[in-house]
Amino acid sequence: MNQALQAVLENSGNIVFFGGAGVSTESGIPDFRSADGLYHQKYRYEPETIISHHFFMQNPGAFYDFYRDRMICPSARPNAAHRALARLEAGGRLKAVITQNIDGLHQMAGSRNVLELHGSIHRNHCMDCHRAYSLQDILKEQGVPRCSCGGVIKPDVVLYEEPLDADVLERAVFYIEQADVLIVGGTSLVVYPAAGLLRYYRGNKLVLINQSPTPADHQASLLIREPIGKAFEGMDEPE
Repeated sequence: MNQALQAVLENSGNIVFFGGAGVSTESGIPDFRSADGLYHQKYRYEPETIISHHFFMQNPGAFYDFYRDRMICPSARPNAAHRALARLEAGGRLKAVITQNIDGLHQMAGSRNVLELHGSIHRNHCMDCHRAYSLQDILKEQGVPRCSCGGVIKPDVVLYEEPLDADVLERAVFYIEQADVLIVGGTSLVVYPAAGLLRYYRGNKLVLINQSPTPADHQASLLIREPIGKAFEGMDEPE
C-alpha cells in the first residue's frame, strides 16, 4: 500500500471516499476519457449522444445495444480498492462511499453506505407501471426489454439531460462537509455537478489518487499518481 496514504488513514476517524470510473477500470470496466475509454470507441453515434435521455426515448434499441455491449460487465469483480474501502468502513473509520459508477462493485465488496450519484445498473423500472426489474431481467432479454404491461424498461442510471437524485446529492454534501479526510480517486473531476462536490470539503486532508492530472491537483495535501488499486493494495487483506 502507498505508505503516505496509509499514514493519513491511520490517524483519521472520519474518512469519506469520492470515486469515479478509474476505480473500476482495474476490474475490467472501461472508463470514459482514457485512450481505450468509451469516448474513443467507434459507433454509429457518439457515446455522449447514445447515453442521453433524448436518445433513449427516441431510439431505445440502439441505446440498449450500446448499453449491453459497453456499460454492463456482469463478470466484473471488486478490486483491491473496493475491498480496502469496505474494510475501512467495517472498521468504523470510513463513513461513506460516494461514487459516480453504476456497476455496484462497492456493494459487492461489502460496502454498505454507498451513495450512487449516477444510479445503478442493478436497478431498473418500467416507465409505465414502475415495476422493478433486476439486472438479470435485462440481460436475459433481447432488444428493448419490456414489462409484462408492455412498457419499456429503463435502467435507473442518470443519463445526460437528466438531473441527479436530490436526496443522494444532499447526503453526499453532508458526508463531505463532516469529513476530516476526503479521498478522491479515479475521477477526472470534469463532470458536473458531481465534480462540484469538492467545494463542500472543509478539512485540510484532501487525498487525490488519479493517473492523470485533474483541476483539483493544487488543492490536494497528498497527490498519488498511480492506479487506485495499487495505492490500496495490501490494505484489502486480513491482518
